[in-house]
Amino acid sequence: MAKSGVLKTEKVTETVGAEVLGVDVDRLLHDEDLPDAVADALEENGALLFRGLHIDDETQIAFCRRLGDLETMSFNEIPEIMVINLDPGASHEEYFLGNVNWHVDGATSQSAPPKTTVLSAHKVSAVGGETEFASSYAAYEALSDEEKERFSKLRVHCSTEAIMRKAFDNPTPEQLTRWQRSSGVEHPLAWTHESGRRSLLIGGMADYILGMTVEEGQALINDLLARATTPDRVFEHTWTVGDMVMWDNTGVFHRAMPYDPKSGRSMHRCTVAGTESIA
Repeated sequence: MAKSGVLKTEKVTETVGAEVLGVDVDRLLHDEDLPDAVADALEENGALLFRGLHIDDETQIAFCRRLGDLETMSFNEIPEIMVINLDPGASHEEYFLGNVNWHVDGATSQSAPPKTTVLSAHKVSAVGGETEFASSYAAYEALSDEEKERFSKLRVHCSTEAIMRKAFDNPTPEQLTRWQRSSGVEHPLAWTHESGRRSLLIGGMADYILGMTVEEGQALINDLLARATTPDRVFEHTWTVGDMVMWDNTGVFHRAMPYDPKSGRSMHRCTVAGTESIA
């Protein structure tokens, strides 16, 4: 068991994930030292699990505001809360189906990607629906010196279409039109953060590497992803209603495991806005 500031944590794997012990709703809202301690723990562990908090939306929003500015979406019933489910006709249902592929939120845009994502479980699936996390920092650090040198010169193209094609084998023309509204964006394969740390920008949103054939680029992306997501490097969380998990979206990639859309699985997400562009 380790301490991170005022947080007691217990590591889940050596490279990503820790369970936070001894934090209740009162501390989430009123402990003056908690935001800095959470930031330190996220820097160290990438993802944090708080079991059985059973927070409501108001509490989740209030806690997340202590961490930074929140992203809002006007089409959500509560602008700061995105409800993630696969109910027919649900907002963004089509895009949620792409969540079964490893990804970094916001990597398909020129804007700074979200800094921190906070997810709470309101209803879970009896089978499937786990969320998995892997460290993109650890993925870079595990490279050989020769690979670090070589990959520092490569750029990767990321797009919404890339990740959605992996979720739909036979997309309709209408789907392709929606996905192609954004042409995607080029990023360095090795992201150099303001802290000086580096992470790999890999996952389903990465469709090709500049200067390589599509096949060569995908082969490299798939190889790096496979190396980064071996079982000992993955934190897989099996949800119980009331759990809250938060992660550093700039240093962790994640995915949801498949589940029955009829299960009613419902996750409530708050997103802390990013301040660091990919460079």
